[in-house]
Amino acid sequence: MKTRSQLASAATYLILAGAALLTLAPFAYLVCGAFKTRDAFFAAHFLPRGSGPLGIDWNGLTLEHLARLFTDPSLRFGVSLLNSVFYASVSSVLATLCAAMGGYALARFAFRGRGFVTALVLGALIVPAPLLLAPTYALIHRLGLLDTFAGLIVPGLAPAFGVYLFRQAIRNAVPTDLLEAARMDGCGEVRLFFEIVLPLCRPMLGAFLLITFIGAWNNFIGPQIILQSPERFPLAVAIAQVKGVYGTDYGLLMAGTLVSIVPVMALFIGLQREFIAGLTSGAVKG
Repeated sequence: MKTRSQLASAATYLILAGAALLTLAPFAYLVCGAFKTRDAFFAAHFLPRGSGPLGIDWNGLTLEHLARLFTDPSLRFGVSLLNSVFYASVSSVLATLCAAMGGYALARFAFRGRGFVTALVLGALIVPAPLLLAPTYALIHRLGLLDTFAGLIVPGLAPAFGVYLFRQAIRNAVPTDLLEAARMDGCGEVRLFFEIVLPLCRPMLGAFLLITFIGAWNNFIGPQIILQSPERFPLAVAIAQVKGVYGTDYGLLMAGTLVSIVPVMALFIGLQREFIAGLTSGAVKG
């Protein structure tokens, strides 16, 4: 039995190692491509081979692509990076706060039509996002918010997915008796929400904040529809415009992609514990 268990464990680790290699291979290709010269880019899949230490042609590696990203004024890469940080940060914080408020209202307030609103939220989950592009553009145009960051942020302030997630999380993590006791002690609804409800839903807050940040950071279609000024484009659009008319500098393109991954990776590392705990709490039946 012990030998069979060891073989099963070894097979499991072997499968996981193979899956990890398949997952990390494109990322390794991206990192290597960001530092290879134009001549060495197509000479090898990963690091260029040569007679140097470790069998690598170190002359085929360069920091030129990273330097050009932030020194070439025609790329506007630094401005686009700041635009993405602003847009993704504000969008994720506001969307998380509004979704938590909506979920709290559906979970702990008894009002006429609550069942209908809950059904409406669930119905909104099955509507494909591309179908909303045309009505969203028409609404943003009527509000006079075209070519503004507000036009990008406002449509995603209260996502149905987030409202339903927080509804379930609050029903599981926030006891009704605790809320009633706080109200009897004179706690107002605003203070109740920020000092009692939100701390108890901290795992879901971290998970949804990360989800919305990544969604806004990687948003490629929305900015091209709402924004017209190149100086307002976020990083996802700026990287796509690195491609030239008559040719593409793949090293520069991969360097820009690598830089765009770093903030998201740092945020995920900082919130990974809350992310896993939030997904686990959302899976509990309630």
